[in-house]
Amino acid sequence: MAVTIRRATLDDLDDLLDLREAVAGEGVWIGAQVPLDRDGDRARHLHTIEQQEDGTSAVFLVAELEGVMVGSLSMHARIGIAGLGMQIADGHRGQGIGAALVAAGIEWAREAGVHKVELEHWPWNHRARALYERFGFVEEGYRRRQYRRKDGSLWDSVVMGLVLDEDAPGHEERAAEPPI
Repeated sequence: MAVTIRRATLDDLDDLLDLREAVAGEGVWIGAQVPLDRDGDRARHLHTIEQQEDGTSAVFLVAELEGVMVGSLSMHARIGIAGLGMQIADGHRGQGIGAALVAAGIEWAREAGVHKVELEHWPWNHRARALYERFGFVEEGYRRRQYRRKDGSLWDSVVMGLVLDEDAPGHEERAAEPPI
């Protein structure tokens, strides 16, 4: 079966919310936790879909198999850096859907003039990490006890980045600090 990757439309809002709720309900893959704030999520998803019109500030992609939404990826660009978030429905992971979404997201980022893509994942999500590394993402940090969960626990996260613009000049090594 071939996966179809396309931009989300307003008609996708309910399916996007259902997918988010299903993946959040698993309690281990994404930061969202049930019960979700569906009205707040609807407003945020709507805003992202509307932002797609300018072509440079956001994109919301959906993955479909035989007309059924099985994954989504959103990217929001700010000051040339795009934050990536992705979710794949249970039963559809490990089938190339995430790779197709990430490839399309990176293509959008390049076209939008983004110089870097960043993301976070949970330390135990080895499959996601391997996927991101295949696309050239590297670990840039480890956030210890970063996110408080509804049960009071504190979860670590791994920060990864993909530099898209290696040609622009970087900063020169900083001169020695002046004496005090």
